[in-house]
Amino acid sequence: MKFTQLLVMAVLMAGVVLGQAEPNAAGGDWPNWRGPNYDGISRETGWSIWPPTGAEILWRASVGTGFSSVTISQNRLYTMGNTNDTDTIYCLDAGTGQPLWEHSYPSALQANMYEGGPNATPTVAGPCVYTLGKHGDVVCLDKVSGKVIWQRNVKKETGAKANEWGFAGSPLIYEDMVIVNVGTAGTALNKTDGAILWTTGKEPAGYTSAVPYSLNNQNYIAIVGGEAAFGVDAKTGKIVWEFPWKTSYKINAADTIIYQDLVFISSGYNKGCVLLRITDNKPAVVWENKEMRNQFSSSILWQEHIYGFDGNTGKNVPLRCLEFATGKEKWTYDVEGMGSLMASDGKLIYMTQAGELVIAT
Repeated sequence: MKFTQLLVMAVLMAGVVLGQAEPNAAGGDWPNWRGPNYDGISRETGWSIWPPTGAEILWRASVGTGFSSVTISQNRLYTMGNTNDTDTIYCLDAGTGQPLWEHSYPSALQANMYEGGPNATPTVAGPCVYTLGKHGDVVCLDKVSGKVIWQRNVKKETGAKANEWGFAGSPLIYEDMVIVNVGTAGTALNKTDGAILWTTGKEPAGYTSAVPYSLNNQNYIAIVGGEAAFGVDAKTGKIVWEFPWKTSYKINAADTIIYQDLVFISSGYNKGCVLLRITDNKPAVVWENKEMRNQFSSSILWQEHIYGFDGNTGKNVPLRCLEFATGKEKWTYDVEGMGSLMASDGKLIYMTQAGELVIAT
């Protein structure tokens, strides 16, 4: 069974749990990678944990091979997969799993030390859903009908160099722009017609998604490229700060975490993590260590602590908690294989590489 198929089922199992929320619990969409606030934290409260017998699986769906997660908007679920060198964007009824529409286009699977297929998660904003394929195809579709509004290949249009495992950052919608991690520190397209508005260079991108932040009443994005982290003026694409961050194979895959003027960065292959303070658009190291080495999954900042999966080697990978202010380890717990992580209602929710969904308190 392919990874994406397992991922869809896991989200459904989580949906069963969230569906048991108290009558006054507030629900909400999950329209983009890492959620509405780009931090991997759901604001759902009052939901109960499934009984010892386990959660009921409501439905299953086959969506091909790939590493796209899912987004949910107005009871519609969006994801991507690849079959026979063809990428397909799927829209399913979130309650029943019934297909509502799909859109396909040619795209090589490119299995390279992993199963291959699309790496990025669709983004829903306004009436549209936006996707980025691993070879640079950016697609804008009507989220209800699936009608193609525009489709562009940003790699070909910008001349950006390809990274080894394809593009992976999910699209960020900022005002009238679609910002993707293509090129040195990102590229912005007009969300209405896909025209290139700005690009930051042709060097290989990282595998992270752009994260928006504001500082001193100015709006920026933080993005990690192949060999550095960047702060970029969201409107103009001007790089306002840069911090060298070289990792083996240029694999910088975990999103930045931003809190006020602090930026947390983490990468695998024994690179480690760093907390930066941005003052006058100049980054300074607050602390740096190897206690958190996010290979793929991004960490979570919750109540002044960082939670994440450290490393990618060996049978067991530590789920670790660090003090945000100092980087000191608070606790660690071994998990079988790497995992993906989110938080909700004071609980950690993670899925292991073996497909086990866990709620930890």
